[in-house]
Amino acid sequence: MSEYIAWLEDMNARDTKVRAVLRQSLAFDPGTHIPAYPYVEPFLKGEGEDWRRQVHYLVAGLWAAHWREGRTENKIKLAVAIGHHDAERRKGLSAKDKIKPTSTEQRFISLLDADEEQLPHRLRQMVALLNDQPIDFQALLNDLRDWNRSNKKVQNAWARAFYRTLNPIEAPETETETAA
Repeated sequence: MSEYIAWLEDMNARDTKVRAVLRQSLAFDPGTHIPAYPYVEPFLKGEGEDWRRQVHYLVAGLWAAHWREGRTENKIKLAVAIGHHDAERRKGLSAKDKIKPTSTEQRFISLLDADEEQLPHRLRQMVALLNDQPIDFQALLNDLRDWNRSNKKVQNAWARAFYRTLNPIEAPETETETAA
């Protein structure tokens, strides 16, 4: 668990109102819901960079919306969680239908193409689909900090993780030599 997520978990353990306020903050632009300030600003320690501040608020709201009592399983990156979700949806489809993009895949592609303005809305939608997946919110925060880079490093990494999860290629078995 990260420092930031640990901070949120600790505050939640002391007062469950934290989650309600942070969930409500998702209805506003990140960093503009004043009641959420006491739960995020102390962690930021007065840092003023707009994007960094916004993603902390966004991740806090997403964490609160996704939080479930007793969820302790290993957390997975968002793109992998989306891949697992989509793979489950594709089970039982014919081979012909499996190659067609699903609504989840289309949403994922839209998410990858999102700019700063679109990203909060598209992430909220995606995280809502993944209510059974244990998401690694620290990894999400780390990725979102670099979302706006011109080389699209995060988006490319997410695409690779999603498609590798959706279509795993099994490594060929290596022949083992027996000692004579």
